[in-house]
Amino acid sequence: MEDYTGKKITIMGLGLNGGGMAAAKFFASKGAVVTVTDLRSAQILKPSMDMLAGLDIRYVLEKHDTADFENADIVIKNPAVPLSSPYLAKAKRIETDLSVFLSEFKGDIIAVTGSKGKSTTVSAIYHGMKKLKDDTFLGGNITISPLTFLEQLTEKSLVILELSSWQLADIRDKGLLKPVVSVITNIMHEHQNRYSSVQEYADDKKVIYQSQTPAQYTLCNFDDEYGKQFFAETPAHPIWFSGSDTGKDEQIWLDGKKGYIKLNGKKAQILPENLLIPGAHNRKNMLIAAATMYLYGFKGPEIMDALADFKGIPHRLEFVRELNRRKFYNDTTATIPQACLAAVKSFEEPVVLIAGGTDKNLLFDLLPEIAKAAKSIYLLKGSATDKMIAELDAHKCRYNGPYSSLEEAVDAAYNGSEPGDVVLFSPGATSFELFKNEFDRGNSFRELVLGKK
Repeated sequence: MEDYTGKKITIMGLGLNGGGMAAAKFFASKGAVVTVTDLRSAQILKPSMDMLAGLDIRYVLEKHDTADFENADIVIKNPAVPLSSPYLAKAKRIETDLSVFLSEFKGDIIAVTGSKGKSTTVSAIYHGMKKLKDDTFLGGNITISPLTFLEQLTEKSLVILELSSWQLADIRDKGLLKPVVSVITNIMHEHQNRYSSVQEYADDKKVIYQSQTPAQYTLCNFDDEYGKQFFAETPAHPIWFSGSDTGKDEQIWLDGKKGYIKLNGKKAQILPENLLIPGAHNRKNMLIAAATMYLYGFKGPEIMDALADFKGIPHRLEFVRELNRRKFYNDTTATIPQACLAAVKSFEEPVVLIAGGTDKNLLFDLLPEIAKAAKSIYLLKGSATDKMIAELDAHKCRYNGPYSSLEEAVDAAYNGSEPGDVVLFSPGATSFELFKNEFDRGNSFRELVLGKK
């Protein structure tokens, strides 16, 4: 492990979701001279700062000082900070919590990226793997920095990483990431406030397989137009996955509700018919998880048994409660219209949808289809909601609102629902006009629902 004793480390972006905090704790524990700099206030960052209480850390908040970057031996950047930042231009060496981790850990890694489904997929892989291989850890974009468990690992450990396009862009051409299995769940019209095109966004996703070898595997989505690029370009062994039989000699697919893999002339069932997690899109995520476990060396029956009791994860089609025969679901991480549509279609019951939020330069042409699939729509105000309303009005689709607060939207949706309905919070947009992030938004929804009588 690199010796960080006495080195000047500047953490750019403490944040509230683990990466900056984990890096600050890691380097402080290694005897480094740590400075944390963040544009937000101590009041906002208090939860993270409280977790670092007692450590010798210097804070520079509500601003950045150029000297903290010029004088640092290493600058640890938050993935949300663009590399074009003028402060980063002053740094001698730029790393992230991910690049530091990958430089140190020499064991097996399974890596998953994509526009949607990656958090559910990695969580299902972890859930199943942990039962069959106890020395398994989960980290990355799922708000758990791998630095938090680095010192618990051996070369025999297995680490499952969820990786965002920004995290992957930060390690481009470094040759650090060599997963035994890499997965790209899908590519959707996402983060177009940060990228000039969807292709540019997809190009960052390709870093996940950039340094793989032919002895490793890349799982590519047959049902996604970008999957063909990934399949053709990966240096690893590519395998298609799909919601139906592709007819390929090697493939991972669903036949009805059951899942199969065909590899080296052998066919095996890897996914059972009955799952606890709802939704056709989640069944596909579970198929990917099962296939990843199979490629790692486990057999169909033990995989199916290990995944049988997976219930999903918070904020992603999360069942909150049933009240007066209405079931409430929290799907706050549906930050694009495609994810919202998939959520609405996950239920056989009538869906009363709460949607809307902040725009990030997305297309909202799916709103009429969403309106057709849902029983009714209740809109929360925001810049994205304005675009949603324009689409709904143009197609003469009915909706309610927009409401100025989530509490008003939840009350209106509940009052407009009937026994047997599902009240679904699946925004189809980001959260930043009214909330800190999508998790804060989901927590607010959960609290409002649990507080209703």
